Amino acid sequence: MRRWAAAISFVLGLAAPALAQAPQPDVMQWQGKRALDDIVRLVGFGPRAMDAPGHRQAIDMIEAELRALGIASREQSWTSDVAGQTHAMTNIIAPIYPGETRRMILGTHYDSIVRAYRDQDHPDAPMPGANNSASGVALLLETARALHAQKTPPGIGVDLIFFDGEEGPISLGAGDRHWQPLGSPYFTAHLADTYPAAKPEQAVIFDMVCWREEKLYPEQASLLYAADQIDKFWNIGRTFAPGFFGTKPTPQPIFDDQIALNDDAHIPSFLVIGFQYEPYFNTTQDTPDKCSEAALDGVGRTVLRYIYAH
Repeated sequence: MRRWAAAISFVLGLAAPALAQAPQPDVMQWQGKRALDDIVRLVGFGPRAMDAPGHRQAIDMIEAELRALGIASREQSWTSDVAGQTHAMTNIIAPIYPGETRRMILGTHYDSIVRAYRDQDHPDAPMPGANNSASGVALLLETARALHAQKTPPGIGVDLIFFDGEEGPISLGAGDRHWQPLGSPYFTAHLADTYPAAKPEQAVIFDMVCWREEKLYPEQASLLYAADQIDKFWNIGRTFAPGFFGTKPTPQPIFDDQIALNDDAHIPSFLVIGFQYEPYFNTTQDTPDKCSEAALDGVGRTVLRYIYAH
């Protein structure tokens, strides 16, 4: 009942976080230009779908960028057999401030759709995945850089999780009749490997966050699990980046990596996604020119403020 009450409170705008008391980071350390450069690099690898050469290149890039910041990441690897196909899969887990007992997850997927199945002219062409894949990776990497540059830590540990297989067993997202995320359910099934003592307090999942015209709305399914957290995040976003944050929830639930974290691991989790991305969604036109530094700064600096609000 409390979940529904909190969700209703959010929709009606009855809740307001006390931002004035929260410690504030140096948000200028979060730089959209660097994040956009990451997107360009990732797209340059071609498809990052399971079994594609760009898949391993993406892993290597993520780990190299984290290593440059002194962040020790680890690979969570396994073999997935779905719909008669076998895939070698890898989640990347990177703890920041590992000594902190209180922890939160920032997650995204790094795999991309293998072909632009929604493209009316070229449905079998590679899908670049600038927004739908690379943008979430860039957001997490730049958040790591910004945290590394802070003079004062936020007082909570941050675990970056780069999930594999979000686009499903044949890497076609909603175009795959067997579609289901693969990396996040594996992560939650083996949660004790990462959290042997206590689970993180919450998780935020990011997907499709770089479009220059995007508007982010609270995701409907997430409101049932993490309405208080959504309330805090969107109030920060509307305060400091109002052009990119809307008020009304999405008209329907969006199933992404937040579902396994909520349902299987019982970690309050919510999804930040710019799902309104027509006519480019999963076409050959999902390219870096659709992204903007302003959108990345708006979301990324909201993330940084949100971390410090804890």
